[in-house]
Amino acid sequence: MGRVFMVDLIGNIYICKHCKTHLSTEQDIISKTFQCKHGRAYLFNNVVNISVGEKEDRMMITGMHTVVDIFCVGCGSNVGWKYEFAHDKSQKYKEGKSVLELYKISGPHDSNDLASYEDE
Repeated sequence: MGRVFMVDLIGNIYICKHCKTHLSTEQDIISKTFQCKHGRAYLFNNVVNISVGEKEDRMMITGMHTVVDIFCVGCGSNVGWKYEFAHDKSQKYKEGKSVLELYKISGPHDSNDLASYEDE
């Protein structure tokens, strides 16, 4: 296995909560309205310093999608998922985009966005 080269980002950045590896920037946020098992999540146009898992079909709130889990290359933590294919035409905008779960990352998001499943 070769050496992992990490990208360093500048500006308002989102990082892995466990190891502080840079993942994305505030400018790459497409939507702040996503939900995951443990609370809020953001959809990003570009995420770096990740590896991907196996493709799998998942039934989500918005229908069936083919996704891969994404993992921080710094520590291996699962930080979210990436949309590979949207089965519904109205969801095609998600293809190639990544979702980062807020309870797994740190960054400039509002603390009100961190509502967890325990608060529900």
